[in-house]
Amino acid sequence: MVLAMELFTRLFGHLLAFVYHCFDRIVIHGYLTRLSRPEHVVHFFREVNGAPVITKEILSERTNRYQNWVEAFARNRRIPIEWAEKGIRKEDFVRRWQRRMVRNSAYGVYFIFKSLEVGPTFRITIPKYPTKDPNYRIVANQRSRFTHYYFYIRGEVLGPFVMCVGSFFPFKATYCLNGHSFIEHQLARAEIGFRKDDNAFLAVGDVAALQAAADKLSPKIIRNRLDYWTFVLGPKFSAKERKQVKLSRTYAISQVEYCFNFVFKRNFPIHKLFERSCELGLWRLTAHKIAEVFGTRLTRNHRGKLSTVIDQVEHGHHVFRAYFRNAVLRQYEKFSMFLRNELCSNNLYDFGLKKGLDHLDEVRHKFQTIISRFAAFQAQWLNVHTDFPLLQRIALPVTVGSVRHPGIKIHDTRIIRLLEVLLHAGTHVGGWTAREIHDAVLTEVAPDF
Repeated sequence: MVLAMELFTRLFGHLLAFVYHCFDRIVIHGYLTRLSRPEHVVHFFREVNGAPVITKEILSERTNRYQNWVEAFARNRRIPIEWAEKGIRKEDFVRRWQRRMVRNSAYGVYFIFKSLEVGPTFRITIPKYPTKDPNYRIVANQRSRFTHYYFYIRGEVLGPFVMCVGSFFPFKATYCLNGHSFIEHQLARAEIGFRKDDNAFLAVGDVAALQAAADKLSPKIIRNRLDYWTFVLGPKFSAKERKQVKLSRTYAISQVEYCFNFVFKRNFPIHKLFERSCELGLWRLTAHKIAEVFGTRLTRNHRGKLSTVIDQVEHGHHVFRAYFRNAVLRQYEKFSMFLRNELCSNNLYDFGLKKGLDHLDEVRHKFQTIISRFAAFQAQWLNVHTDFPLLQRIALPVTVGSVRHPGIKIHDTRIIRLLEVLLHAGTHVGGWTAREIHDAVLTEVAPDF
């Protein structure tokens, strides 16, 4: 990874304020593995709870109990709870409550959304033909539409994140984290100054501490906090049920984003750099080159997307995307000083990785390699002088105070010969003196004069 990024840093290092890489958005599913299959449900209700017959009413009773608990939890703590309206972005709607928590230096749940969504549950039916056991019921997996609760939480470690819990058995949970929120709390705890806008750091007092905080996010930290909030906000089980059945959750990564962030000292040349990168990406990033960036070989059995495209998210804001199966590599600019290369995956099996939360470090290493390889390709394509209008700028007039100096006539034959001499590879590092330039010009181009 270091070698791949070396060319990019050598070309644009003098224009960069700092560079950092970290996880951005992480979506994790939490499963009660001992309650996820029909035979587990039968064992739980008949053997653990002693129910002679498994009926719809038994499952409904668990759902009603949890929904009543959530309503009481919100009422007792004066937490707003509302149905999510169509067309409204939830994160934007709850931002004012989040800001209130920040002003009060408070932690916990600050908003709850209710939403009707499709999720996993069970269907219970009576057998068509009689059986030896009159209490026998057919329990099968199904997906249906029911209420989900979105808990918006401000945690002391992970920062702001969202926890979604289905109200039907087996109470599947989904967690949405952001690596930048985790880094923000780590820097604030260490009393290191920084400036953060949205999900990007634009300035920081200690770049090394910023990168160390990004690398600190580990499966152990995430699991510890998710277990805590799941125990507090998730469905309740008795001590007897927890003793006889393992009710701890298994966490699997559903979606993950990893990003390299390049913060420039000034506006120039970030827009030109991004514009030229998009042009070269559409032209040079062929199917085989995309496969090379993602570290695979293109075969006839390839399934999924394999293309490049430029999308206009909003007026003046474009995103370059390179699709590979269920993953997408994005590049975009923000705040006129911020360039981001970001890799998003919706299926880690595309990279030969496992989805378990314990394999997060392997995901980090793999994604770092892919993004750095992409940056290295871009640096090779941009490593030409014609990509930047340097000669054009030399030809333009320069105004110093009230005096206007004409530009250099680069089309003149003598100037062209002079530039050839000055740009010729030398045998040592050093400046030119006027006598050396005069002698070199006479030696090289004497026949032309």
